Amino acid sequence: MPHDGQPRPETPVLTDLLARTQAALPEIAALFDAARGVLRDRVSVSGKVSNAALEEHQFAAHALAWLATYVESLRQLRAWAGRLAEAGSFGEIEALILQIGFGEYLAQIAGGIPMSQGETARLSDLGGSWTPGEDARALIAAGNSVEARARLVALMRDNHGRATFGATGLDEELEMIREQFRRYADEKVIPVAHDWHLKDQLIPMEVIGELAGMGVFGLTIPEEFGGFGLSKASMVVVSEELSRGYIGVGSLGTRSEIAAELILCGGTDAQKAKWLPGLASGEILPTAVFTEPNTGSDLGSLRTRAVRTGDGWEITGNKTWITHAARTHVMTLLARTDPETTDYRGLSMFLAEKTPGTDEAPFPTPGMTGGEIEVLGYRGMKEYELAFDGFKVAADNLLGGQPGQGFKQLMQTFESARIQTAARAIGVAQSALETGMQYAEDRKQFGKALIEFPRVAGKLAMMAVEIMIARQLTYFAAWEKDHGQRCDLEAGMAKLLGARVAWAAADNALQIHGGNGFALEYRISRILCDARILNIFEGAAEIQAQVIARRLLD
Repeated sequence: MPHDGQPRPETPVLTDLLARTQAALPEIAALFDAARGVLRDRVSVSGKVSNAALEEHQFAAHALAWLATYVESLRQLRAWAGRLAEAGSFGEIEALILQIGFGEYLAQIAGGIPMSQGETARLSDLGGSWTPGEDARALIAAGNSVEARARLVALMRDNHGRATFGATGLDEELEMIREQFRRYADEKVIPVAHDWHLKDQLIPMEVIGELAGMGVFGLTIPEEFGGFGLSKASMVVVSEELSRGYIGVGSLGTRSEIAAELILCGGTDAQKAKWLPGLASGEILPTAVFTEPNTGSDLGSLRTRAVRTGDGWEITGNKTWITHAARTHVMTLLARTDPETTDYRGLSMFLAEKTPGTDEAPFPTPGMTGGEIEVLGYRGMKEYELAFDGFKVAADNLLGGQPGQGFKQLMQTFESARIQTAARAIGVAQSALETGMQYAEDRKQFGKALIEFPRVAGKLAMMAVEIMIARQLTYFAAWEKDHGQRCDLEAGMAKLLGARVAWAAADNALQIHGGNGFALEYRISRILCDARILNIFEGAAEIQAQVIARRLLD
């Protein structure tokens, strides 16, 4: 890795680094294959995975999910480095990210992967152990060194203000999209987002109008329905940059993404023609109405019921944690249409129209009432509890026209939703990094800037490294989605890792602020609150690990 014409003594030379990281991949892939075989034997009965046995061995199953996530993450980090090297754009900062990332993640695979605070996944949980080979051993020993972290931060300081630390590897069109939305976030969101948070205000309609004008709500909707027909990768880049400004702004497009995907995958031709153009233009704002009290992630046990009437359907029941419910025009609402069922098979999805509310009357539509849930963060759209009592839905607004398809229709959206959530996590993590780094530059202690202290610099370096790892895993999931490949596994991994990275970055950035980070006036306090939700919504981390494990074992 050249610097001033000479290799730096604390890092391998470039070709050696690329060779060693490539050589380490088959070794950890074999380690994962062996662990999967051991766990499959533990949880299988008569050749099939037993739900009871899988629950009994839940910790090991989740350890397998994290091991698989690390293996895929390193595979994608190395693929990123290889593409940059082929293009002649693999510089010192990228090489340091590769070196540190491999050194740290290989060390964690060997010694224990943090699933959460106080929970560590170890190979012994999966009946295995590992004696790293020569290449992996060298990376573990010297990859994530104090010197490497210090050099990376020195380069980050030289490049402060760039969209990211290290080349993303995206094409020119996507980088242009990134730059456009980064400028918007810098100019229109970051200066006012903290005030919105402190006052618990809804994001102004002016901002929603500006985002609509920039095409945010129609990014991936086909052109024939008024959208831009762009890739999921473009959605990732936009979500990442807007969430870097404020997660509430970055999440505005999520509801349109979910609603459009539901309609595109499961709607009738008439429903597509009616709803998609309005969603694309931002004239129709949707909200997702799925979760109920006491059900959480167990959507199959929903109780809200829809009863057929002469001219449509009447819905009765309760929903909770409904984001942006008051100002929206339509609800993608999941309800039970078959009262004889107690699982997912009796559920149907509705495009339930409502009148947007005001501050004085947030829910003016007959048959529904609601109240705000006060929350720590993620405040710009607000969260609500909703109650339905004979709420009327037109017959034509049963998604797809056939009852009993709701759960299947919802499952078709999970890949995109989790990719988008991973992108939001990356944006929040990037915000934490930039905020923490700026404070570390400005704050002087004992006669020098905080960033000059090794442990402060080390925190910032690891933020940059893990953000790039999570970013490349998310881009890969989006690439698979764009190319028509099944990617529920990769999307789940991206969401699982991205959420942990966002929380770690926010927590470490607040630590850099010291006591000031605990003061509400500093925006890092908001970023920490916003980061915390990422491990919960779109499937809590434990549920996500369970889904990944089940997919790996089937």
